[in-house]
Amino acid sequence: MKRHLVAIAALCWVSLRLLPQTHQHQPTSPPVAPTPGAIQQQPQQGRPTPMPGMPMSNPNQQTPQASGPALTLEQLEQIAFEHNPTLKQAEAELRAAEARKRQAGLYPNPTVGYQGEQIRGGSFNGGEQGAFVQQDIVLGGKLAAAKNVFEQERRQAEVEREEQRLRVTNGVTLAYYQSLAAQETVALRTRLLKVAQDAVQTSKQLFNVGQSDQPDVLQAEVEEQQADLALVAAQQNQQQRWKTLAAVVGNPELPFSPLAGNLEDIPELDPQQWLQALLTESPAVKIAQLGITRAEAQVTRARKEPVPDLQLRGGLEQNNEVMENGRAVGLQGFAEVGVRIPLFNRNQGNIEAAKANVERAKLETQRVQLLLRERLAPTVQNYLTAKTAVDRYRNQMIPRAEKAYSLYLQKYNSMAAAYPQVLIAQRTLFQLRADYISALETLWGTTVVLKGFMLTDGLEAPTPPGEIDRPIRETNVPIGNSMSPR
Repeated sequence: MKRHLVAIAALCWVSLRLLPQTHQHQPTSPPVAPTPGAIQQQPQQGRPTPMPGMPMSNPNQQTPQASGPALTLEQLEQIAFEHNPTLKQAEAELRAAEARKRQAGLYPNPTVGYQGEQIRGGSFNGGEQGAFVQQDIVLGGKLAAAKNVFEQERRQAEVEREEQRLRVTNGVTLAYYQSLAAQETVALRTRLLKVAQDAVQTSKQLFNVGQSDQPDVLQAEVEEQQADLALVAAQQNQQQRWKTLAAVVGNPELPFSPLAGNLEDIPELDPQQWLQALLTESPAVKIAQLGITRAEAQVTRARKEPVPDLQLRGGLEQNNEVMENGRAVGLQGFAEVGVRIPLFNRNQGNIEAAKANVERAKLETQRVQLLLRERLAPTVQNYLTAKTAVDRYRNQMIPRAEKAYSLYLQKYNSMAAAYPQVLIAQRTLFQLRADYISALETLWGTTVVLKGFMLTDGLEAPTPPGEIDRPIRETNVPIGNSMSPR
């Protein structure tokens, strides 16, 4: 009887330590949905510090230590705006488009030259030598039409810049929440390892007093090793996520730091509403629509091309021919005016080609919208699946697992249940919380993709506006999102 009382006292002490610290259910109270604090009360300070008496997981592994205060999403976005090179590339493309527009409106340069006729003079000792100036007067509004073509390119470059800023913002946000989820997972795996280590100690104590068998001790030790390996994997994943985040913000040497944030603070959105926004407000659609305007401007420019320019030429020359009075003719002026008659070449080929480009640009807009619909479909499905999983974990599975663990613990304390049943219930609760974090990560990822017009690659270079008229332009159409709940 004494041995039983000692064992029960020891197990009660251990079990109280193993109880979830943030969800203490009262017998008459319904289960409470876990809050962010149920996962982690405060931002994790880098690699979790082992609890007293807890050995380091894989002591041969080099894990970076956190430094400095916790970083927020806003701070990371500001770093990206200052260091991500693609934003500066987009600015350079815009300046280049403005320069091309300015160049298209410039008047042709005049020609200044020398003219000489009968320089040796022949039997009259004559010769005409002088200078001339030649200038083409552009008619028909061709310069304004050319400027309008490049104005559309400039507007496309502006949309490209907005798209790139959105792409970088989304890329940083996605990498941030992936890193935050990895940080939460490390904290949870650290607690689970501590639970497994306490279970080993408890199993050994029960074995010493004859309340458990050798297989129970071995099984507890195996689970401890599994928990240790899971923690190592979580730490490695956290390092990889941090490197990705540092690369997206444009500072690969960014010191490893904790992240401040709330995984459960997910905005509500209507996928159907964002589908309509994607088809009307997406940068990909705007660029395709500007492609139509640019193609129409090229038609206008091609139609003005046959209008002939006025060619002016004039100058002064010294005529050394001797007149009857024995004096040279002297200075004399000359002038020429001409136009090129559009008799055979009326630019008809280029006009037809420009019209075909307008038709292609209109079809390109339809193609882009259909492609966005196609690529949005799996993302919407992933969002709905992840949202269902998060709601199920939060409102049903985790509260029930907590209640089951609490009941098993009460039964064990009253000697109505075996200790392994308590461990199984607790292990199930921790695994559900780990799956919950994974579902939150997926839900955040799909939310960012949907709200960000599916633009998430913060290191993809912006496309020069001059290349927008390619028949197939995939660079501004985001690839399908492959994220799915784990």
